[in-house]
Amino acid sequence: MPVLITGASGSQEQAEAVKEYDVLPFTLDLRDEKSVTKNIVDAQIFVVYFLVDAVNCDMQIPLIKALGDVKKQTGREVHFLHTTGAKMFSEHAGMPTDRRLVDTDPALYDLQKSSKSPHELFTKAANTNITVIETAEKYGVRSYIFVPCIVYGEGKGFGNKISIQTVAVVTAAKGSGTVYDVNPEDRTWPVCHIDDNTKLYVKLLKSILSGENSEYGKDGYYLASSGSMAWYDIYAAMAKALAKHAVISSPDVERADDAALDKMAQALGCPKDMVAVQLGGKCTFEAKRAYSLGWRPDHAPEHIVEVADAEVELILNHIGMTTGKIAKR
Repeated sequence: MPVLITGASGSQEQAEAVKEYDVLPFTLDLRDEKSVTKNIVDAQIFVVYFLVDAVNCDMQIPLIKALGDVKKQTGREVHFLHTTGAKMFSEHAGMPTDRRLVDTDPALYDLQKSSKSPHELFTKAANTNITVIETAEKYGVRSYIFVPCIVYGEGKGFGNKISIQTVAVVTAAKGSGTVYDVNPEDRTWPVCHIDDNTKLYVKLLKSILSGENSEYGKDGYYLASSGSMAWYDIYAAMAKALAKHAVISSPDVERADDAALDKMAQALGCPKDMVAVQLGGKCTFEAKRAYSLGWRPDHAPEHIVEVADAEVELILNHIGMTTGKIAKR
């Protein structure tokens, strides 16, 4: 069964790199609906893993429609996986944080559809999840919403080797000279080692290809997480590592005041009110559905602080040691 995994590539160099993994490069302009439909149908693609854009939905819709055409021609089930993010299930997106929010909650779709985010970006991203589910249902496609969280550890592929939130902590610390706590007390976030995150992608794909997975659509949310950690514990572990590497002078974590937020915003290249969005906040989302597939994480949530030194060293090797700005990757 042919599977398409979309990525933000396009160069000949990237196409050659893909071949090293015994994968056939498939060049496709995702914004050209006619081309998408023809190529997907001609290649008889039955599964699409969409990893390109968590915010917008303009590229997903043509792919879903094309899968619907494949199903009409073959009579076989077709599948579309959309990669979103834990922020879309957090206080940043207006989701409830006063209780556990498990990914098997039958009300999750309705909660996300009715959520009101204080940030337009997350309203748009949450709506994209809804659009994917509803469009897939309309065209007879089975949809899956895959949710990465704080991912740490070194990527093993040919592309990006580092993640997002831990990079933001390092970048902000380099620019401000200190690791600051931007959160009220009790702020936690789900975490996952990159290997466990990847393992769930693979486990889900195997369940799709074997025809054993019956949970999709409004019941198709899959969080990849071994559990949650307090932001402060993550800050503290990374502060010690940053001080060890002489990036900051003190391993102490300080409360962020207005002046600190200004410096962090400058380092991160974002408005001041978006600093906490990049490296803080509360998310009570918990993984449950993945376990029904037989997925088990190899790393406990506490592992992220145990390997903070290695994480910091990895990040410093990729973002450049002098400017505090994230290098292009």
